Amino acid sequence: MTVLALKVLLAPGFVVATSLVSRRFGLAVGGVVGGLPAIAGPILLVLALQHGTGFAAKAATGTLLGIVALIAFVLVFAWVGKRTGWPWALAAGWGSFVVVIAVFLPVHVGPVVAFVVACAACVVGLLLLPRPGPAAARPQVYPPHDLALRAVCAVVPVVCVTAAARLLGAHLSGLVAAFPVITPVLAAFTLAQQGQLEAVRLLRGMTVGFFAYALFCFTVRVGIERLGTATAFVLATALALAAQAASVMVARRREQLLPVAAHTWSG
Repeated sequence: MTVLALKVLLAPGFVVATSLVSRRFGLAVGGVVGGLPAIAGPILLVLALQHGTGFAAKAATGTLLGIVALIAFVLVFAWVGKRTGWPWALAAGWGSFVVVIAVFLPVHVGPVVAFVVACAACVVGLLLLPRPGPAAARPQVYPPHDLALRAVCAVVPVVCVTAAARLLGAHLSGLVAAFPVITPVLAAFTLAQQGQLEAVRLLRGMTVGFFAYALFCFTVRVGIERLGTATAFVLATALALAAQAASVMVARRREQLLPVAAHTWSG
């Protein structure tokens, strides 16, 4: 019953909470907060409870490599969405994710290498993403059942990946745990409702947040077998939240320093 509750409640609850933060503090800050491992974290926890700490540790390394595929999704969505609508951007983004996962499927590395690769991918993502200037403030309109839809989208991958974990194995389970669910939901809604500038602003914030995502997975990987599941996840969460808090402060400061005049794409 405890594991079932984690599958059904933890991930969607986190998604709803981060969505509300985004609405309260804006897309740049909300994107950073949205970069937390709201899907991968619960998946790794359930894997640890169901299959043991060794399985979860290997899966966490896979998830670190999966962050590279997640960055590929962000870049492709941003650039395709700049020229087309959100359906094409989603299709192209998910396709790029699958391709990168296929590339990493035979790759097995240690946690330090995987962590460095994940962080390097985040840096490259920030360099290659378009750079929107400040946009004029306007009221945000959300469709009915928006939060409920995001919650449902969070439940599905947690249930599916954890159910198929024994068949997939630890490495592939970890890679798939990084599958973009929250990112496309937030990005697609933002692109459709508020336009390209705000969608990229959100994605840049999320990419900054993925550094904490990587730190969380790395901490789980190196700590779970030594410290136990509960301690490792508490420590990983604390470190990720600390990193996110610093990132949020930087994001808010940067927003305040942006010039008032609106600009178009510059990169």
